[in-house]
Amino acid sequence: MCRNIKILFNFQPPATEDEVHAAALQFVRKISGFSKPSKANEATFLAAVEEVTLVSRRLLSSLETTAPPKNREEEAAKAKARSAERYGRTA
Repeated sequence: MCRNIKILFNFQPPATEDEVHAAALQFVRKISGFSKPSKANEATFLAAVEEVTLVSRRLLSSLETTAPPKNREEEAAKAKARSAERYGRTA
């Protein structure tokens, strides 16, 4: 499940709110064991997602690097090539 959490730091343009929220949702799903919580746990689950989203956004805005920003398309192409090599598929 956490394989879906993508690196969000040092990209141009920066990560969107939707990307940060999606990563937070995947994280909370992983640690809670719920892909969809019951009604009894829904409020707590959603609150956790929002808190992780806020902390993640704060982390991303605080990090510093001297490396040039990465290009999303180039990184996606590299990941696709790695996957094709790993699983023996052609692109």
